[in-house]
Amino acid sequence: MTIRIHLDVMMAKRKMRLKTLAQAVDITEANLSVLKNGKAKAIRLSTLDKLCEALDCQPADILAFEKTSTETDTISTTETA
Repeated sequence: MTIRIHLDVMMAKRKMRLKTLAQAVDITEANLSVLKNGKAKAIRLSTLDKLCEALDCQPADILAFEKTSTETDTISTTETA
């Protein structure tokens, strides 16, 4: 199972640039870019809180819990057995 960060979608909806959001959240543009591109392995709750505040959204608007294809295959195999 994977948690995906859809920061780019919310930024587009709010018409917010990376630099503006980085300043509002008080993190570097490089670190925000890592989050935006889905390459982050973790996110601090304080950062998530600031992102939600700056983008006027809920965590569920940014984060999505997705099953990987191998997990889906395993579930299908188990259910048919």
